[in-house]
Amino acid sequence: MDQRLAQRLQLFRDSDHVRPQAVAFVTDELAALTAVGYTVTEDTAGMLTSHLVNALTRLLDGEPIEQFLTDEQVAAELAERPEAVERARATAARAERELGARLPESEVNFLAMHLAVLAQRSSPSTPSAS
Repeated sequence: MDQRLAQRLQLFRDSDHVRPQAVAFVTDELAALTAVGYTVTEDTAGMLTSHLVNALTRLLDGEPIEQFLTDEQVAAELAERPEAVERARATAARAERELGARLPESEVNFLAMHLAVLAQRSSPSTPSAS
């Protein structure tokens, strides 16, 4: 993880607006992505980081997460990225198990899109699925 992404996470840790356990969970997920070969930097994972920290905080605070319909273009993109969908579902399952935060299907799809972009921006070697 690069310094800028570490700073983003530190800003979240220092904030009174997000749950510490959400930041810890996302930090662990980023480390796991790095461990399997993704290039995890501010440029490649900054938006993913912010989105997931905020979504998990809203869930932990009992706030609703706006549902959105997955349009045909998103569905087609996800169909071509089964590894991103699989990883998003695994992340969502861990969030539910470890935090009690159940991500709705639309959020899982959004997370899968972030992961597909991350995979595309990562180093030439394809990250292993795990």
